[in-house]
Parts: sequence; structure tokens; C-alpha cells
Amino acid sequence: METGPAIFAGVVFALFGAALLVWTGVRVRHREPVAQGVSPVASATFATLGAVVALAAGAWCFTRL
Repeated sequence: METGPAIFAGVVFALFGAALLVWTGVRVRHREPVAQGVSPVASATFATLGAVVALAAGAWCFTRL
């Protein structure tokens, strides 16, 4: 992978994963729904899982430099 696209993709994945993780944490802490019409536990779990996957993808992109 070329350096420029790898850095860009890594930053995008890392920012998205971090923002999703923070947003989910704030919603759970305030006892507000993470997704409308879905079980609060399931929506928080899937949002956290998505954030962790995005952070892992960002880390993987940074290892390809």
C-alpha cells in the first residue's frame, strides 16, 4: 500500500472509531438510546463492536506504512 493512501485511510478509520466509541459512551452514560427502536444493550454492543473494528482497521492501515 502506498504511504499517502495508507495514512489517509488510517486516520479516517481511527477518527471514526474513536468518535463512535466516545459517542456511544456518552449515550450509555446518560441512559439515552444509541439507536431508535432497538434494545439498548444490543445497540450499545454493536456500536462498540463497530468502533473497535474501525480502530483495528486504522491500526492495520498504519502497520502497512
